[in-house]
Amino acid sequence: MRMVELGRTGLRVSELGLGLASVGGMFAAVPERQAVATIDRAWELGVRLFDTAPVYGYGLSEQRAGLALRGRPRDEFVLCTKVGRLIEPGGPDLQPIWAEPPAGVGPRLDYSYDATIRSFEASLERMGIDRIDVLHIHDPELDFTTASTEAFRALVELRGRGTIRAISLGVNHADVAARFLRETTTAPSEHPGGGPGGPAVDGPDVILLAGRYSLLDQSGADELLPLCEKLGVAVLAAGVFHGGVLADTADGAPHGYERVPRDVLRRIDVLRELCSAYGVPLLAAALQFPLTHPAVPAVVVGARSPREIAEVAAWHDYEVPPAFWTALRSAL
Repeated sequence: MRMVELGRTGLRVSELGLGLASVGGMFAAVPERQAVATIDRAWELGVRLFDTAPVYGYGLSEQRAGLALRGRPRDEFVLCTKVGRLIEPGGPDLQPIWAEPPAGVGPRLDYSYDATIRSFEASLERMGIDRIDVLHIHDPELDFTTASTEAFRALVELRGRGTIRAISLGVNHADVAARFLRETTTAPSEHPGGGPGGPAVDGPDVILLAGRYSLLDQSGADELLPLCEKLGVAVLAAGVFHGGVLADTADGAPHGYERVPRDVLRRIDVLRELCSAYGVPLLAAALQFPLTHPAVPAVVVGARSPREIAEVAAWHDYEVPPAFWTALRSAL
């Protein structure tokens, strides 16, 4: 598995990361043994980037991440989690997508400084791992003012103490991330002791962007990706399969769609025809497409079984001819 630099963070990650929402029981229950085996298989395949969150299964994903990872050499992998929701008894901000959440607890949305520190400390305790490398502010649009001030201040302090290596956002909306960067990043020439040129300082180091730079949606390229490239901010691309709509549109509607729109089905048909002409699996194209942008060093993809992560790794490793990318850009 190819290892790459994660922007200006000083961290090196595998080009393929494993998202751990699925092993936390997203949409369907996953037995603990299977969850740990999935992470173990990812490790065998060379994956060294793992992304979880407190809200994934209301702590279940983080617990399982800890079970699988805490015996591994700590400097050999990059661990990401999120802040913005506290998991606590009676937490009211429930999400129906979790199949097996622990009884009696739930998430409570809170981007305050104190809640951010508490969430970070609770994540460490749930995982039993001594540090988190990349800490995302999760869905900051839900309370942008508090997320961009109090939560961000807490993460700046954690980064300043060396407690975390990088500040990030976990977002589904490219415009939200672009606004956050603009409002929290100080250009070097504006920073005390700074000068012209070089990367920006103070603001987020990484953006985890779900579903907005993919075969079906390139809206992240309108403003966010050029801004990240200018500021030296690394983008981790997630949601590259759009909730499964690229995998199968024949039976039912994948996550995120009540019904797959006709124009989306037509675009998928065009993509399938192009992939067939060049002998490229559609899911290999979907996984590798974000990596063609210079701001995107890695993609994060979920899996709920050892077989699934092996399939994903094979799509990552598939050799796509350069001519395909040229033809694809003409078709998008």
